[in-house]
Order: sequence, then structure tokens, then C-alpha cells
Amino acid sequence: MTHSPQGTDAPGLTTAYTSAPLPDATIHARTDSYFNRTREIVSHFGDCQVTYAFFIRRPVISAPGLMLEWLKNVMAERNSPYSVDLIHPEGDWVGAGEPLVYITGSFTHLADLETLLLQKLGSPCVAAHRAYQIAISLPQTRFLAMDARHCAGFEMQELMAYAASVGGRAAQRDGATGFVGTANDAVAPFFGTKDGAGTMPHALIGYAGSTVRAAEMFHEMYPDATLVVLVDYFGQEITDALAVCRRFPHLAAEGRLAMRLDTHGGRFLEGLNPQLSYAVLDRHAPESLRRYRSDSELRYLIGTGVSAAAVWRMRDALDEAGFPQVKIIASSGFGVTKCACMADARAPIDIVGTGSFIPDRWNETYATADIVSYNGVERVKIGREFLLPSAQKTQKGKEA
Repeated sequence: MTHSPQGTDAPGLTTAYTSAPLPDATIHARTDSYFNRTREIVSHFGDCQVTYAFFIRRPVISAPGLMLEWLKNVMAERNSPYSVDLIHPEGDWVGAGEPLVYITGSFTHLADLETLLLQKLGSPCVAAHRAYQIAISLPQTRFLAMDARHCAGFEMQELMAYAASVGGRAAQRDGATGFVGTANDAVAPFFGTKDGAGTMPHALIGYAGSTVRAAEMFHEMYPDATLVVLVDYFGQEITDALAVCRRFPHLAAEGRLAMRLDTHGGRFLEGLNPQLSYAVLDRHAPESLRRYRSDSELRYLIGTGVSAAAVWRMRDALDEAGFPQVKIIASSGFGVTKCACMADARAPIDIVGTGSFIPDRWNETYATADIVSYNGVERVKIGREFLLPSAQKTQKGKEA
């Protein structure tokens, strides 16, 4: 068996739940029936060597690792040789409709895998592209993947976390800090870490009865961990942030204390209103107010919730109180546009926690595969000739 190492050597792939082989009976039950029947027909009339071309109809970042690792494990179970020609290695930009990978092997052993292979390719590639765009929009900011609660089960969570790690590494190659971790232990290996990151939810503050008491409880249990405190529970972000800083001045001075802004979108951060938000941003980044292009962008700058003005207000308050080493972590809807607005306002965010790289238009995630050769003879349905290996070579020749 031969396969390209590119795209299958990223961290976390070999231990991923999604890449584990499945029994043939399970594959049979989960694949489309016409692929099962095709396998039976080919087995009866005689096997042949085929080449599949996999592609996606929109531009993406290549994220084939989980698909290829699963294929490797299944084909090993079937003792069936195959080969992979990975046209776009993991992290590469792939244009709309471009073949991403060619897979060649026994038609009998590949026919019933198509459905499951496509499931493991399309959404990670689109999510990786979105994660890349998010990370490159705020190149100095570290990102945490906080997608688990938005996923439809663990398999989707694993696909999305892998995608964030791929998009993050692609952004790192282009000079950004990118995605450096996740909130979940199970998918932490994709980011080269053992544990998920995170300290407390709002529920702990409700249990403790005060923001300071919740911070005390956490620090007592985890004294060596960086203390990240949610400060919006009581709607007193500035008051509670400063109270925590004064309670833990040593952590503040050591840079081991961070305030997480997650202000509800229906209210302003403590002490702000539309006029004061304008004033804050006019003081720090007046050009961003002149460049906004839509109502949603204006809201990200000076509106309710975690706006650029809110981040600047928190930074000002911390600095004025003598806590310049305390970091700011932001969350709540940090997609591509919001990150771009934050960058335009030069918002002083140290870390962003987001799951907004999950595709919001699921029909864009549909990957497709076509057989492009049978026993070495090129053949594909009319309209898909662009997938033929010879057509790809001709195109590359013209571009050269």
C-alpha cells in the first residue's frame, strides 16, 4: 500500500475517533445503497483499478487528514493496496472545483467508501478556510477553538476542531498567531496539546454568588493555572474586573490573570452607551468609524455586546488602575467580519475564543467524487472532464 504522507502527519490524526476503521457491516449500513450495490455488481462481474477525483465547489483550505487516515485504516483492514496523489497538501489553498486528491485502488474496495469519505472531507475544508480567515484578520491574537457546544455530536466536533487546527497552522505560515488550542480535552491533540483550555462558565459565578468568590474558588483548586475570569455575569464588567485584580495582585503582576468579556448582545458593557462608545473609539481608532460599511460592522465597533469600544474601555480601566499585565479574552460571535472590525479598531484583545469557523451555509460544504479512470483508461461523465488527470496536466502546462 502506498499513500502520500502529506496531509496525514498532522497531530491528533492517528488517535482520532473519526479516523478509526469501521466493520464492513457498519460501512454497509452507513453508505448510500447504490454504492453497496455497485460493489456487489463489480465483485460479480470482475474488479478493476479505478481512480477517484475528490473536489469541492467553492474555494477552501485543504484539510484531508481525517479522511485519508480513515481510508488508510479501512484499506489496511481489507488488505487492499491503494495509492494517494494529494494535489493540495494540508493547509494549501484550493480553488473552486479543483481536484484536491486522487485515490487509486480496487473498485470493489473503494466503491462503498465514497459516502463516508465525502463526509470527512467537505466540512473540514470549508471550516479550515473560515478559521484561516478569522486568524489572519487578527494576526497578533491567539485563538481558542470553542466549537463543541455548537456541533451535532462528537464526530462533527472532531471534524471542526481538526479544521480549526489546519486553518490555524495555515495562518501561522502567513505570519499570524492562529489557533493555539481548544476548550476540549478530547480534541486537544490536534493543536499539539494534551488538555483543553478554560477556567469557568457563568454557572460557577452564579453558584459562588460573586465574581470575586468564583475566582477565589477556582484559584484554590487550581493554584498553578492562569486565572481567567468571566466578568459580565452581574453586568459590572469594570467593577468586578478591578475587584478581582485587587484580590489577586500577584497574579495580575505576573501576567497570570485575564478578564474574559462575553457581554450579552442586548446590553452595553458597564458604563458605556452609544455616545460614550463613540467617544472611546474616537480616542483610540477614529479611522475605523469612518471606514465602517454596514450596520453590523458599526455594531461590532460601538454597539452592544463585546464591541471594539468595550474592549478598549476594559483595557483603559485596567491600565489606569495599575494592572497593565492583565490580559483580555473576548468571546461571542467572533466570525470573519467581527474579527476584521476588531483589527480595524486595533482592539487590544490577547485571546479570542470562538466557534464561528463552523460553516454557516452547510450546502457549501458538500464535497464530490468522480471516478476518472478505469484500468488506466480515462473516462468521466460529461461536464466533469476538468477532473481528468490529463486535463489537469494540460492546464498546469498552460499556466507554466
